[in-house]
Amino acid sequence: MYQTYATASSPDPVADRVGLIRALLVKEKLDAFLVPRADEHQGEYVPPSAERLKWLTGFSGSAGLAAITRKHAALFVDGRYTVQSRVETDAELFEFPGIARPKLASWLNDKLAKGATIGFDPWLHTAGEIARLEEAVSAKGIKLKPVAKNLVDKAWGQERPAPPVRRIEPHPLKYAGQTANEKIAHLQKLLKEQGQDAAILTLPDSICWAFNIRGSDVAHNPVVLAFAVLPASGKPELFVAPGKLDKAARAHLEPIVKLQEPSALKERVAALAKTKKRVRLDSETAAWWFARALGGPKGFVRGTDPCIALKAIKNAIEIKGARAAHVRDGTAMVRTLAWLDREVANGGLDEIAAVKQLEAFRAETGALKEISFDTISGSGPNGAIVHYRVSEKTNRRLEAGELFLIDSGAQYQDGTTDITRTVAIGTPSEEMRERYTLVLKGHIAIATARFPKGTRGIDLDPFARRALWEKGLDYDHGTGHGVGSYLSVHEGPQSISRAGMAELQPGMICSNEPGYYKEGAYGIRIENLVLVTPAETLDGGDRPVMGFETLTLVPMDRRLIVKELLTAAEIYWIDAYHARVAEVLSPGLDALTRAWLQEATAPV
Repeated sequence: MYQTYATASSPDPVADRVGLIRALLVKEKLDAFLVPRADEHQGEYVPPSAERLKWLTGFSGSAGLAAITRKHAALFVDGRYTVQSRVETDAELFEFPGIARPKLASWLNDKLAKGATIGFDPWLHTAGEIARLEEAVSAKGIKLKPVAKNLVDKAWGQERPAPPVRRIEPHPLKYAGQTANEKIAHLQKLLKEQGQDAAILTLPDSICWAFNIRGSDVAHNPVVLAFAVLPASGKPELFVAPGKLDKAARAHLEPIVKLQEPSALKERVAALAKTKKRVRLDSETAAWWFARALGGPKGFVRGTDPCIALKAIKNAIEIKGARAAHVRDGTAMVRTLAWLDREVANGGLDEIAAVKQLEAFRAETGALKEISFDTISGSGPNGAIVHYRVSEKTNRRLEAGELFLIDSGAQYQDGTTDITRTVAIGTPSEEMRERYTLVLKGHIAIATARFPKGTRGIDLDPFARRALWEKGLDYDHGTGHGVGSYLSVHEGPQSISRAGMAELQPGMICSNEPGYYKEGAYGIRIENLVLVTPAETLDGGDRPVMGFETLTLVPMDRRLIVKELLTAAEIYWIDAYHARVAEVLSPGLDALTRAWLQEATAPV
């Protein structure tokens, strides 16, 4: 079993815990303290030892920040967590101003007196984040002060879990498609071309990609928590706990890196600062501590993590692996949906049962390493909670006349998957069918988009929303995110969203997942993963354009499609997609499931 169903958190202890932090504010002579959902690596997903925001507030989402003053408290989350945050934390104690980046400074300026001091953990905020916040509160004379020990850690005490120490696994060349030495050489060439002497790597997925290693330090993400210094010449240094290194890991790593204990990192960074070398640091992903240790803003060269762009563009082997993983995963999903249709008629089926069955079918492939995130299994109103996590407390039966949203993914050595399907339980309402079809129109608009070199995700995002906008509807999350190759299910730099400023390039994998959510009633999301294809000149065209290849192979629920709302081109796409799904998956299915699939993929 890869997922547990214990209640994620409770608001009950929140007031007492906030009280402990406020007592520490007085003791430390601080007026406020910031608690982000981050660890020392600024990852979206963190180990239990770094779940400080959850411990303090009860909020279990993957993005957020709390600000605690001596009299006030606020929890900042984005649109994915608007509903969830109010359920999981103490809504009488916390305010919910919105997203931290645009709202945090104004909230602090409003709540704090002139000349106040805000404490922060120098390992849990990026250099860029702190610089922007300092500027935004400076007019009121408010100062930011790094603390030697996190106030939450002090309050949490001995109950705080120990940091993970789990075994490193070499990632075989047959899946990576490129040796670690080749990747290191490419990275070092980039540094030399830009006149830089070294780069500090802080993102676990970048380090795992560069050195062809994987791990299990973070649930559902095959990453190793470590830091690295990459010189423009010579061996990189990998700062990692010795307990993570067995004989196989050492045999893989020792020829390509110099292994160092984590305790040596501070001394190594200090030595770099003294040399006055040009050290590259990503101020948007690296902790503020590194910027200070290198001598402040003038002590390093600002530059994005050099692994990010290279990692995002999958090589031929990784693309081949992604296609194979999606065939395997599509088979498991189709088996689940066919089973769901059979079982739901008997009654008694609930959200947890659906998750367990999907996990079982994926495990039967013999290739499943992990799920790629906790499955979102939302029946009826639970489907309207964008990042809902089913627990024993919230588990609902799948009732006739409702919608069921299941968003899940798997980690295979040859690829990472992420898929969402919304299905009708019994007879759906006409409103449900209409809004499902509007979401489907947006999904098709992305799937069929053609775009020239230089196109960014922000340019494509409106394609997915237009049909909803025309009816006065929308959704409060991005349309798509990047996906790793047996790495993090969310990766950059690419995204199809209002914040998607990175140019889309051939070889990038993105999700295509527009949605619609009616709070307290139902949620709709349709998600496939897509691969950016090479540019080609179309007949009659004069400019090469790229497009998307849909990787995910699972039918849409035809019972929810209103044919009259679709254009002829949209109907053609659905029928062609379903025909492909049936052709590819049918040979690997049992007779009963194959019959279900033939009906599910019949022409619209």
